[in-house]
Amino acid sequence: MRVHILGSAAGGGFPQWNCNCGNCAGLRSGTLHAKARTQCSIAVSADGSRWCLLNASPDLRAQIFSFPELLPKSRVRGSAIDAVLLSDAELDHITGLLSLREAQPIRLFCTSRVFEWVFGTNPIFAALNQPERFHVTRLEDRKVETVGCGLGFEANFVKGKVPTYVKTPAASCDGAAVAYRLIDNDAGSSLLYVPAIKEIDERFIAAAAECDCLLFDGSFWSDDEMERRGTGTRTASEMGHIAISGPAGSLARLSHLRLRKIYTHINNTNPILDETSAERREIEKAGWEVAEDGMDFTV
Repeated sequence: MRVHILGSAAGGGFPQWNCNCGNCAGLRSGTLHAKARTQCSIAVSADGSRWCLLNASPDLRAQIFSFPELLPKSRVRGSAIDAVLLSDAELDHITGLLSLREAQPIRLFCTSRVFEWVFGTNPIFAALNQPERFHVTRLEDRKVETVGCGLGFEANFVKGKVPTYVKTPAASCDGAAVAYRLIDNDAGSSLLYVPAIKEIDERFIAAAAECDCLLFDGSFWSDDEMERRGTGTRTASEMGHIAISGPAGSLARLSHLRLRKIYTHINNTNPILDETSAERREIEKAGWEVAEDGMDFTV
């Protein structure tokens, strides 16, 4: 399957419009050895003509124009986008759906929990829940689905968080976040995509071990990164993410996996954005890559 990184940053992108942290200020001034990034989303295809999007970021319109494979080909109206898979209900993963509101049926996959949060109580997004726009399939944990584009997928429910806009969350948050295992039906290769995960358990490790490539939550280097950078007081865990560093961090917990490993969904404060930083050297020495907008590869 072909994988194209449309966006590789966490919410707000990099540099973030209202942030003057060392990373954002350094990129604007040209003193930081780093690349600008839009908000996280990927496009995947096995047949090269029909594409599946994983999440729809606020930057989706610009991302589509940056990747001509998604643009109309021979017809007056149309798109190569066949389906959208939502990994959670966070604003930086769903607001791009508004850019797909024109009357062209697209299949949309999400959990029942995400569906209720996004479409059930929000009148703006509820207006999108029309058959001429989206054909919605509600996902079950570990159930294999056929998405088209020559792909199948399995939705693995993982521990996430309730979006801040949800004021009366249900007692159970099952289905709040999903790790998608995408499967090339012909080649048999597979990719695990999880841009937001709060905790790594043995079940997740077992799912990752079956795959050829892992695109994983690289939001924060440390749990207290926001406070260290002077940009807030919330921890990575409180924001629904596991940190990269530390004995319980993803770098340590996933070190034994022998597959291609790529960090994505990188927050603007994360020192791994600096290509000359000690943190960047540490993850690269451990065999990890850092996703960039426009990165294109085959699994």
